[in-house]
Amino acid sequence: MSDPYRICVVCSGNICRSPMGEIVLRRRFEEAGLADDVIVDSAGTGDWHVGHGADPRTVRALRSAGYDGSAHRAHQFEDEWVSGRDLVLVADSGHLRDVRRLARGTDTTHVRLLRGFDPAAVEAGTLDLDDPYYGDDAGFDRCLAEVEAAADGIVEFVSGELEQR
Repeated sequence: MSDPYRICVVCSGNICRSPMGEIVLRRRFEEAGLADDVIVDSAGTGDWHVGHGADPRTVRALRSAGYDGSAHRAHQFEDEWVSGRDLVLVADSGHLRDVRRLARGTDTTHVRLLRGFDPAAVEAGTLDLDDPYYGDDAGFDRCLAEVEAAADGIVEFVSGELEQR
């Protein structure tokens, strides 16, 4: 394979939802034997937490489910990443608008809601991944479960994209 398939998971501050997406997807692509073909990173639309680790509640939820989020450091999404990624997965409709605005006329068909890959979320019409930041631990666990529910659909989608290359 020539160039790896690049995915960026985006939320507001890159300390809750998007690190969960990044870490879960890395594991799922590894399990699918695609770790060398797919690069997953994450970023926030804002700069409030750049350089900080993931929220301790994010790290706890991930650890409880068998993931390690301790090495995560927050980044801010940059305009050129829209065209530099094969797939941009956003947490909610607000991020979808923000990233499309950053695209400044660049094609954004590859910018998608993360939960849009979960058939149950699509059927229920609940495509926004709610921000657990102002809630309790249960919100972080629910967020992780929603990310995991979308992960298989994302791996299946990207596998198809890789086959077409």
